[in-house]
Amino acid sequence: MSQARAIMVLGTSSHVGKSLLTTALCRIFAQRGHAVAPFKSQNMSLNSAATIEGLEIGRAQALQAEAAGIAPSVHMNPILIKPSGDCSSQVMVRGKIWGQISAADYHQRRVEELMPVVRESYETLASNFQVIILEGAGSPAEINLKQHDIVNMRMAALADAQCLLVGDIDRGGVFASLLGTVELLEPEERDRIRGFCINKFRGDLTLLEPGLRMMEERLRKPCLGVVPYLPALALEEEDSVGLPPVARAGWGPKQNTLDRPLRIAVIALPSFSNFTDFDSLRAEPSVDLLFCRSAEFLANADLVILPGSKQTMSDLEWMLAQGFDRAIHLHARTGLVVGICGGMQMLGDELVDPAGIEQQGRMAGLGLLPIRTEMQVDKVTRLCSGIIHSHSLFGLPVREDLVAGYEIHIGKTLYQEQAEPFATLKNNEPDGCISTDRRVLGTYLHGIFDHDGFRHQFLTSARNFYQLAPPSAFNPWTKQREDSLDRLARQVSTSLDMHRIFNWVGLKYA
Repeated sequence: MSQARAIMVLGTSSHVGKSLLTTALCRIFAQRGHAVAPFKSQNMSLNSAATIEGLEIGRAQALQAEAAGIAPSVHMNPILIKPSGDCSSQVMVRGKIWGQISAADYHQRRVEELMPVVRESYETLASNFQVIILEGAGSPAEINLKQHDIVNMRMAALADAQCLLVGDIDRGGVFASLLGTVELLEPEERDRIRGFCINKFRGDLTLLEPGLRMMEERLRKPCLGVVPYLPALALEEEDSVGLPPVARAGWGPKQNTLDRPLRIAVIALPSFSNFTDFDSLRAEPSVDLLFCRSAEFLANADLVILPGSKQTMSDLEWMLAQGFDRAIHLHARTGLVVGICGGMQMLGDELVDPAGIEQQGRMAGLGLLPIRTEMQVDKVTRLCSGIIHSHSLFGLPVREDLVAGYEIHIGKTLYQEQAEPFATLKNNEPDGCISTDRRVLGTYLHGIFDHDGFRHQFLTSARNFYQLAPPSAFNPWTKQREDSLDRLARQVSTSLDMHRIFNWVGLKYA
């Protein structure tokens, strides 16, 4: 059985750019004809994706697989931790719910039970690919958790990986964080660090050079390069650290101009999941989109979106406490409302949780869609496609009625009498629901806006509803993502010493 060579991207902390640098390396190796795959043994994120086999992995690993030109597999991220609160999380093992446990229980006892699963998934990938690019989590120098850490140096040893340490200069203190990280590692772990790099740099590189040379002397490791800050990459962030800032001020009164932007308010729920659903909308020139946590923002919005939630019932309670229910009902009298996944469940008549999956009992929903949802033990995770059931949006006929995305949810939605689905999937199952006045719609499909045809039709219909001019231009999101992957790979390949990195795995860079 062949065994892949391994490179591991480690960081001095969370959000230093490990995920995107791993993505870039996957793209660079793939562009040069090498069979490459990403791997992250344990990922903590509410931002997930569905695989072809109907399993759930971290969104970052799905992006990395896309960069490598391969289908995402559950073996690329065998453990996915989805926080449910400050001290409790749902643990997904190979794409399925494994348990709901406390952070202390997981780190002190349960994590060792999962190491064989991690090993098996890695060996599965390593037997089918030439190169594996591993991604660490947080920092490898978290000494309070290091004994049971299965995602950083322990994984590097298992894979016999050559490690690149990444520091983020945008946060400040990059030299101290690089030195401190290496100093807190054991001698054999330090030996695995083959070099370091600086990420997200902006400014005069000549001013940085003296520090780089001093760090090389202190660390006794080479600097492999400096990667500049890359703005406007159409690539998703891994977790809520990358969530765009929640708006502090709302819109003023709407302008009476036909070409004004369509105002979209997305409610930033406490357990907001899959916030990448809205990246493509934010990139549209005809849209002004805000993430908001105050009900007053809805007053001047055109379209209100209730997004996905990891804790639908508790997030609904939060919305009621913040007065969002009154604001949404007021908006729905004349405006447009959309619910995605948990957001759609909230728009229904009732949510019931007999097994206590989230919180045992029942809650009244917002009553804007004739559906009720029952939480169930089994989770639905699948890729989906279909057509808009009524061939219309907001009561207006559409030219493009194809929809596609992925479902990740635990609730089963039941239709009340005369309820109309939003879409009909290829297996003839209904998806979502639309209100009788056609102004409120819900869907289970995450990623529905990522498809250019539907998104452009959606915006045209919404603007038409408000008697606004059609968008003067559309953003080609699908092409933009491919261009961004190539741009990222091109910049990283010119910024880092790729000859040395390829040599780590016995390959020549050409």
